[in-house]
Amino acid sequence: MLKKRVIFTLLYDGGSFMLSRNFRLQKVGNLHWLKRNYDFSRIAFSIDELIVLDVSRSERDDEAFRGHVKALTEEGFVPISAGGGIRSVEQARRLLRSGADKIVVNSLPAADPALIPVLASEFGRQCIVASVDARCSAGGYEAWTENGGRRIDRPLSEWLRTVVDLPVGELYLNSMDRDGTGQGYDFALLDHLPRPMPIPLILAGGAGKHQHLADGLSDRRVDAVATAHLFNFVGDGLELARAGLIAGGHHLPVWDRSAARELKDIFKG
Repeated sequence: MLKKRVIFTLLYDGGSFMLSRNFRLQKVGNLHWLKRNYDFSRIAFSIDELIVLDVSRSERDDEAFRGHVKALTEEGFVPISAGGGIRSVEQARRLLRSGADKIVVNSLPAADPALIPVLASEFGRQCIVASVDARCSAGGYEAWTENGGRRIDRPLSEWLRTVVDLPVGELYLNSMDRDGTGQGYDFALLDHLPRPMPIPLILAGGAGKHQHLADGLSDRRVDAVATAHLFNFVGDGLELARAGLIAGGHHLPVWDRSAARELKDIFKG
């Protein structure tokens, strides 16, 4: 049986990390705040991946964002996916050189889908995470891009098929309605996925406690669960959540801390 994953998502805007609720952002703190409240050398053993997204509402500073990504790679030995506003091969290359293991694209499949095969050829499709933000309206579920500012004028199921048919390695499916609410995942979103699903699925939007993560991992269509809730999992929250998931029988990787620290020292050296 393939192991499932728990992912922590960080939202970045202009030098600060943000809390999002239905895509409305609230400033929480800078990198120093994050380091104070999340011991990444420890929680790296509580999550399987870290996703860092530049959701800046004003003009993006790519260099500053890459600096934050690099700083996070130095804090803990955990794979990092990063994205936000990627529009060229060079942007992607610089982000990967800053320490990211994968890139995340959200608006690109709509804005310039022809670039994605180029990125896949350059870095490998396994290096690309496609992200889709979706919400329910009177007419049904819709996909949105540009930080929730542009609606895709196609049914969600059709858009998801289009996205997963691109040369990407994973799909990050995020509920805008549940975003930051702590009310649990919107499993109705999964009914719009292609069948069979050709790539792994990361489910996001709504997780506010350990049980929500467990509910997501229990769904056979879900390969990984993500949460971006900074306050609900602060301190030892992620560590306790993972321990509870493993105790509940969820098939998660169990990390050898001493071996991981040795590897980190080797790479830093």
